[in-house]
Amino acid sequence: MNDSRIKINGIKVHPFPSDSSLLEYVGEHKGILVAINAEKILHANEQMRDIVNRNIGYCDGIGAVMAVRRHGAGDAVKIAGCELWLKIIKNLYPKGKTFYLIGSKQPVIEKTVTRLKEDFPGIRIAGYRNGYIQAEIEQKELIEEIKRKRPDVVFVAMGSPKQELLMEEMHQAHPAIYQGLGGSFDVYTGNVKRAPEWWVKHNIEFAYRLLKQPSRIKRQIHLIKFLILVKTGKI
Repeated sequence: MNDSRIKINGIKVHPFPSDSSLLEYVGEHKGILVAINAEKILHANEQMRDIVNRNIGYCDGIGAVMAVRRHGAGDAVKIAGCELWLKIIKNLYPKGKTFYLIGSKQPVIEKTVTRLKEDFPGIRIAGYRNGYIQAEIEQKELIEEIKRKRPDVVFVAMGSPKQELLMEEMHQAHPAIYQGLGGSFDVYTGNVKRAPEWWVKHNIEFAYRLLKQPSRIKRQIHLIKFLILVKTGKI
C-alpha cells in the first residue's frame, strides 16, 4: 500500500480531507490516532517522531493543516481530537462496539462515563479508570484487563507523550482503535470551557485561549514562528 502521508520536520501526517475519511480509515486499519499540531511538529524530538510515524497522525490544528497543504495536500482539513472521539463513538456504538476509557481525575472520568451513557443510550463501556497510574504494577494490571476485556476502542486522556507510550503497549497486547485525548474529558464534562463555535469555525481557537489564559503567550509565539517557517517554505 502506498504511503500517502506528508512528512513535516520528520513527522509523517495523514492529510485526511474529512472526518468521514478518517473514520473510514480507522475502521479498516486498527491503530493509534495521534493529534498533530504546530507545536508538536516544531518541537518534535526523535521519540515523538518515532511514535507518530509508527501510528496514525492527523491534523488537529490549523498550523498542521497549513503545513501539509503547503506540501501538496490541498484538501487536508483540521480534525479536532476533542470532537473526533465522540464521532468515533457515534459511528461505532450502534454496531455494538465496546469502549474503554482511561484518564483525568476519578471524579472527571466518572462524570464522563455518566454523560456518555446519557448521550449514547445503550453504549457498551467495557471499563474505565483514572489517569493516575503511579506504579508499574498498575500499568501491567491495566494492560492485562485490556487483553481480557478486548474493547474495540480505547480512549486515553493523559497528555503527550505519556498517553502515546501507554497506548503503544496496550496496542501490542490487544490491537484495537486507540486515540489520545489530552484534556478532552475535562472539555466534555464542562470542567474546561472550549472556545465558542465562531472562534473554532474561523480557525482562531488559539487566540481565544490566549485571551482567556495570557500565560499561554510563550506557546503562541512558537505558533507564529511555525507559520512563518511554513510560509517561507522552511518547514
